[in-house]
Amino acid sequence: MARTYRQLDLDQRRTLFRLVEARRPVGEIAVRLGRHPSTIYREPGRNRFRDGDRGFRGYFLLAAQDPWPRRTWPTGAGVVAASWSPTTPCARTSSSGSRPAGRRSRSPAASSVRRRTDDPSATRPSTGTSMGRRAARAASTVTCRKLADGAGPATAASPGGRKPRTASIPRERWIENRPAEVGTRETFGHREADLLIFAKGHGKANVTSLLERRSRFTLLLPNDDRRSSAVLAGIAGALRGLPGPARRTVTFDRGTEFAAYAALDRHLALASYFCDPHSPWQKGSVENANGRIRRFLPREAEPEALGRAHLRRLADRLNDTPRRCLGYRTPREVFEEYLAAPDGSP
Repeated sequence: MARTYRQLDLDQRRTLFRLVEARRPVGEIAVRLGRHPSTIYREPGRNRFRDGDRGFRGYFLLAAQDPWPRRTWPTGAGVVAASWSPTTPCARTSSSGSRPAGRRSRSPAASSVRRRTDDPSATRPSTGTSMGRRAARAASTVTCRKLADGAGPATAASPGGRKPRTASIPRERWIENRPAEVGTRETFGHREADLLIFAKGHGKANVTSLLERRSRFTLLLPNDDRRSSAVLAGIAGALRGLPGPARRTVTFDRGTEFAAYAALDRHLALASYFCDPHSPWQKGSVENANGRIRRFLPREAEPEALGRAHLRRLADRLNDTPRRCLGYRTPREVFEEYLAAPDGSP
């Protein structure tokens, strides 16, 4: 039987607000409201109010009540609910199989185009059944994401998450001053970077995702520390062996883990730029890549999944998957073509 998720109503949020202010334990609040403890964990995080640069923030019941109807969808006359079945696949993936990593991730259209490209004599395979399965899986993934709305990178109110942080960035490093050519993707060598954070059991271990915008070629770099010097040293080490045209600029968010950006400019002539506060969508390529990565590397991943060898295999899988935006070529093919050109423009 499908289970139904119910949003907290105004009276429950009022009670939650009073108990949070009284610093009552989550378990006690869950019993008082008759809700699962996970609901109590998520509620203050995804409905946390932030008032720009004035530093006024917290959980307020009216501010929490206002946005929630926009996150629900009707399932009947006058009923707002979201049903979830235990059999929903939720984008289950498997690393088994004898096919190359890139092929396991190909869409039906990409598989068809690549087969004809690699073997012109081959006939076009039927993709109906495969597309049906993938459409169902995609629909279930969207449903799961809606049900888990707000369960992305945790905020200060949820355990094990990254607290809202920011770094002081000079005006010339703001994204508004980034060269216009970066936005068009016509020039090779412009990158975006982000940090993938994991559950508390992993300690300070994290992973840097570093993506080249033109080719979508992705690097996954393990870090044993969240300090900016350690994170930036990993990026510098990964890019140091590349020619100048392959490392022109890099775009970060304003997390303190990127505060030592000046070292990249000093040692690699790699100019750094930063998104506006609370605007990660301004580096949408790496955010999109993170969505793909999280399918195979969730926050609760096993410790060995953060090893360098495993991350390299996962990056290979991403880089060997044909992309429609690249004319069904792989990120590796496009990256190597630009890399072979003397000036980075084949």
